[in-house]
Amino acid sequence: MSEDHATQYCLIVDDEPRLRQVLVHLMRNDGFTCLEAGNGEEALAHLELQTVTLVMSDLRMPRMDGLELLRRVRGRWPDTAVVMITAVADVEVAVSCLAIGAMDYLTKPFHLEEVRARVAQALEKRRLVVENRGYQETLEEKVAVQARRLEELFLASVQSLAEALEVKDPYTRGHSVRVSHYSVMIARELGLDGELLRQIELGGHVHDIGKIGVREDVLNKPGKLTDAEYEHIMTHPVVGWRILAPLLGDTPVALNIVRSHHERFDGRGVPDRLLGEQIPFEARIAAVADSFDAMTSDRPYRPDGMSIEASIAELVRCSGTQFDPKIVTAMVGAVESGRITLVPRVPSYASVGVG
Repeated sequence: MSEDHATQYCLIVDDEPRLRQVLVHLMRNDGFTCLEAGNGEEALAHLELQTVTLVMSDLRMPRMDGLELLRRVRGRWPDTAVVMITAVADVEVAVSCLAIGAMDYLTKPFHLEEVRARVAQALEKRRLVVENRGYQETLEEKVAVQARRLEELFLASVQSLAEALEVKDPYTRGHSVRVSHYSVMIARELGLDGELLRQIELGGHVHDIGKIGVREDVLNKPGKLTDAEYEHIMTHPVVGWRILAPLLGDTPVALNIVRSHHERFDGRGVPDRLLGEQIPFEARIAAVADSFDAMTSDRPYRPDGMSIEASIAELVRCSGTQFDPKIVTAMVGAVESGRITLVPRVPSYASVGVG
């Protein structure tokens, strides 16, 4: 970690003693002096007596939960970095914590090295925020550089949501990365660049975030979905849009991809039944990239992915009905030019969890 922690305090707040012990051991090894609390009220008592650099707090606790503790800390000790700890099922709440002022969050189960990385990232954010306060009046250019770095770290937190999804759905491991890559290649074939390309890349990374709200038995079902199950899984664009809207207000292109990547060119898609060019252009790009990766990937209901030739043929067949013909043409051009080849699949790994 980048700072000298010899005299810095870390407050671990969780009602599970075993988890506190693991984190205390880890943070002490990294040079922190550690304090412990079983709930938000005990944590505030510590903060009244001792200046604390970092608070690591669970969300669900008796007497005072992590959300209320975060509000109190942000109000009274704004220079204290707060990292929230949550289960995957509570990721939507964790995202709201980022909007309130948490520097980052961890999802259970987590790797100890991941804890170190997130703490280092949170402390860097804290350092940049404190430095920005001093730079605001006289060093505008440096402030702009620091603000950009803060944005990058913030977006890194958002993109880590995609990894939380993959905990639930091992078959989509790497799917968001591939859809992002294919979307960018199609966009380049269409002559797009600059900030628009960056937002398309981000939208691809987080387009399926709403599947965090889909039941795992439906997400990983090996057979055909019932009508009710299909309706349930297709709620994910709106769920994802609701999760990310507070965070990505300055990146509307990415939000459009999250909400509209399952719209159809013939107006029979979800969630808004948009027709033709009513569908945001970036979402029409992501729809083609998403379907291409779905066809070429192994799935619970189809162990062997389709070939690139068969997948392109299917995209062409559905051009004008499911997909925008201009986007399909660009996809074909990107494949023929070599811009798009099959991205290697990332092997799955076992998580080592705490809590």
